[in-house]
Amino acid sequence: MNKGNYFITTAIAYTSGKPHIGNTYEVVLADAIARFKRLNGYNVLFQTGTDEHGQKIQLKAEEKGMTPQAFVDDIAGQVKDIWDTMHTSYDIFARTTDKHHERVVQQIFKKLYDQGDIYKSKYEGWYCVPDESFYTDSQLVDGKCPDCGREVVRASEEAYFFKMSKYQDRLMKYIEDHPDFIQPEARKNEMVNNFLKPGLQDLCVSRTSFTWGVPVEFDPGHVIYVWIDALSNYITFPGFDIDGNHGELYKKFWPADVHLIGKDILRFHTIYWPILLMALDLPLPKQVFGHPWLLVGDGKMSKSKGNVLYADDLVNLYGLDAIRYYLLHDIPFSSDGVMTHELLIERVNSDLANILGNLVNRTISMTQKYFGGVIGQRSRREAIDDELISLALETPKRVEAKMDELKVADAISEVFALLRRANKYIDETTPWILGKDESQYDRLDTVLYNLLETIRIAATLLYPFMPDASNAIFRQLNLERGEWESLERFGLIPSGHIVGQPEILFARIDAAKKLEEIEAYYAAKGESAEPEKPMPEIEVKPEITIDDFAKVQLRVAKVVNCEPVPKSKKLLRFDLDLGDHRRQVLSGIAKWYKPEDLIGHNVIIVSNLKPAKLMGLESNGMILSAEYGEDDVRVIFADHCEKGSVLG
Repeated sequence: MNKGNYFITTAIAYTSGKPHIGNTYEVVLADAIARFKRLNGYNVLFQTGTDEHGQKIQLKAEEKGMTPQAFVDDIAGQVKDIWDTMHTSYDIFARTTDKHHERVVQQIFKKLYDQGDIYKSKYEGWYCVPDESFYTDSQLVDGKCPDCGREVVRASEEAYFFKMSKYQDRLMKYIEDHPDFIQPEARKNEMVNNFLKPGLQDLCVSRTSFTWGVPVEFDPGHVIYVWIDALSNYITFPGFDIDGNHGELYKKFWPADVHLIGKDILRFHTIYWPILLMALDLPLPKQVFGHPWLLVGDGKMSKSKGNVLYADDLVNLYGLDAIRYYLLHDIPFSSDGVMTHELLIERVNSDLANILGNLVNRTISMTQKYFGGVIGQRSRREAIDDELISLALETPKRVEAKMDELKVADAISEVFALLRRANKYIDETTPWILGKDESQYDRLDTVLYNLLETIRIAATLLYPFMPDASNAIFRQLNLERGEWESLERFGLIPSGHIVGQPEILFARIDAAKKLEEIEAYYAAKGESAEPEKPMPEIEVKPEITIDDFAKVQLRVAKVVNCEPVPKSKKLLRFDLDLGDHRRQVLSGIAKWYKPEDLIGHNVIIVSNLKPAKLMGLESNGMILSAEYGEDDVRVIFADHCEKGSVLG
């Protein structure tokens, strides 16, 4: 079965240092999508790699007394090692110091210059070295970089500029005509409202104050702006040719089906990159998906905060598939996820050991105990079997639907819903009781067969997310993993098949001992485990009855619009859609959230709260949020729930 071609890319990792687990999340997410698409019958091209030019890298190399090339060779090797540690199945590992890539980037720059899209002038303004980005006075926030919040430096130098405004209307129309081009929806609103509607300024696309970059071929004192260099990797490595003599991979796979990127670099991928492609008269990627961040303890990972976790350390402590599972399952579709050792331990115990591992171990063990590992005829099917079999056959379709929307966490939840049902089926059919009566062995054989078939289907569906665990399950089943067609039938294990020996897939973790082990592990490295943010002291309020609680109505509402309340530093005004009506709610969370971070999300509100007037505006409800540590508030998102839903 061949459903066609599918091209997925990650952002290429900036070679300023070893990538942390937040950086690694993106490539694991892309790998899960790529593996699923292959399983689902697609011919997949999966590209990742490293971004190796720029002033920041030149400065870091000088600090270490290395040449920039030696520095990026070392970091690119570390990146590749971590990607391989996570068993990511990339087809292309792009490096922007590749000579072919550099040559094509020069040709792209020259073409844009020759057709009048690039012109030479002088730049005067503010420059953020870590982000390799320029800003005007009006774009700064409290005098600092609006993206990362760090210090900016005054820059004045001769430079080439790209006429962004020439393509602004064309890009706006493209976004309107292709509503899924930028996802999730909140990211699209942010780009349109904050950047496109106010009007685009011409973009500085060359530098003269450093040398580590791709030289402008016709003006050697200039190096090409790192973002044009980096973004072009998506076409240069598959084989784009400026004269149209494209390589086979480019002809087969471009335009990309999805660029998977962090939300912090959305502007470059949804404004600069599409405009560059328009200027080259090339097709735009079908979708740019800005995934959320992975937070650790007290926020986004940062070496200066001392809260950085690395994938290789976590794999050493928990095993590969435990980390892959957590990254893919516990980071929502469009809101940030949190990782701590306590949460990791809880997830291993509750999901991987109790639900998955226990089911596989019990089923294989009972097949060995009662039938010497040989599965038989399934001669006594009963009505109670039908629900499990029906769900087993329906689950692949549900997983496919979620993956088509890139809702990877939801897809995994569908598989685990099947595993939970199988565990419940064991409780319902009581095979340990059937095993005490030889006259019930034909029924016992049927029960175990149904469980083995369910496990086969679940293990196949888990392969994109946890390939090692999936392979271990098939080893215990003594079966080869099948393709997608194998999921369309229940009953593929032949009569007389002999299963393998039971193995422990995921052992339960003693939390106290594990935390001691973690401390010792990091201490041996001269480091410490990530600091956990202390929870605030909780005021204990008087008990209430269930009747008191029943008076509170909680409903899910979609944030249609959000804006600051004039003259208030604390309040945001929300327009909320509850499905059957819309209403206005005010919330004092402006210190912790920008409006664009909230638009498009589903939130939970107390919908029957008596209206109140704040700053002259009526508020009809209260948005639920939680205090997290000292001076930190987080909204409780409900993006998996339908708007209007009643909770309780």
